[in-house]
Amino acid sequence: MPSTDVVIIGGGLVGLAIAKALSEQYPSCTLAVLEKEPQVGAHQSRHNSGVIHSGLYYRPGSVKAKTCVAGAALMKRFCLEHAIRYEECGKLVVATHEAERPRLQALHARGLANGVAGIALVGPERLRELEPHARGIQALHVPGAAVVDYAQVSRALAELLQRRGAQVRTSTRVTQLRRQGGAWDIETTAGPLRAAQVITCGGLHADRLVRMAHGPADVRIAPFRGEYFEVVPARRSLVRSMIYPVPDPALPFLGVHFTRTIAGHVHAGPNAVLAMKREGYRKRDVSWQDTAELLGFPGFWRMARRYWTVGVAEWHRSLSKGAFVRALQRLVPAVRAEDLVPAESGVRAQALGRDGSLLDDFDIQQGEAAIYVRNVPSPAATASLAIGQTIAGMAAASWHLPATPSGAHKIA
Repeated sequence: MPSTDVVIIGGGLVGLAIAKALSEQYPSCTLAVLEKEPQVGAHQSRHNSGVIHSGLYYRPGSVKAKTCVAGAALMKRFCLEHAIRYEECGKLVVATHEAERPRLQALHARGLANGVAGIALVGPERLRELEPHARGIQALHVPGAAVVDYAQVSRALAELLQRRGAQVRTSTRVTQLRRQGGAWDIETTAGPLRAAQVITCGGLHADRLVRMAHGPADVRIAPFRGEYFEVVPARRSLVRSMIYPVPDPALPFLGVHFTRTIAGHVHAGPNAVLAMKREGYRKRDVSWQDTAELLGFPGFWRMARRYWTVGVAEWHRSLSKGAFVRALQRLVPAVRAEDLVPAESGVRAQALGRDGSLLDDFDIQQGEAAIYVRNVPSPAATASLAIGQTIAGMAAASWHLPATPSGAHKIA
């Protein structure tokens, strides 16, 4: 049976970034990344808004805050080093009525606490200078926010790993994980292999991999589909950069907003509707197994009781283009229904606790010769390289890996 020092299960941005960090700290360590799809970065790493976030929203001291701010800088540096184009188009978080002003000011304070550079509160006149078609009573300007093609970043990471001698095995689905004789025996659709250590990083299937490895089973992944529209080319001038609403602090979603893409398109969305399939990118996608598994988890019903009014509103926007447009018109009144055409959706892997809570922070647990990445939703793409360094630091502290580490990269 083929053997390796570390197997990373999941070839999205975070899994690839973990492998990159380990290959730098332990150049003699043998690594294998296993990805069930025919290409890396096939799901959340590709089906997202392409934003390099600044670290504005996250509780100071949280893993999200630390890794997002550091990760944004690392991502931009990686793009420069690998000739991947990104654009610092900036963004505005816009308060449209007085009740939102205190939350916007709190967001400004949080961004300053997290070390986000260059952010500033601006009034209506400056808002109109930056975004002539946006309307609001106050806005938070974030000049360092950027956009990139994360699918291109995923491919570049995989190519880098292969040049360093790591294996990146696509079309390799893990079917069984078994701890035996001080090592991990891993059954896959492409044959068995053995590893001294395992890192699970399966995104939409993260909880299943943890249970397969007999790790903690106190969370389930709840898949939330984010549906987008695209602004037709003739009306792209409505949006110069990115325009966001003030988010609801009780929810881990940012609300319907406008983003530019690195290709020059303008996307509007997403909403956040519970998907009936873990990889349910279309409304008609249903998996009875996925649905039954979620409905059988007690945390789902506690979440439903807590957030049912929010869920109804999200489904209303999903089923009614008019409702979607009205939400967008709060930010840009000139946008019309005929300005929007359907665009590709994404599905967010959101961990749900037994108490019905939507886990707010990234959740990474350690087991016997294992690290379980259980909850890494947005801003995981932005933070991926910093998450990789953090997990490599966790491995260095508890595992006996070959060769002397070249340096610690833990986010303090």
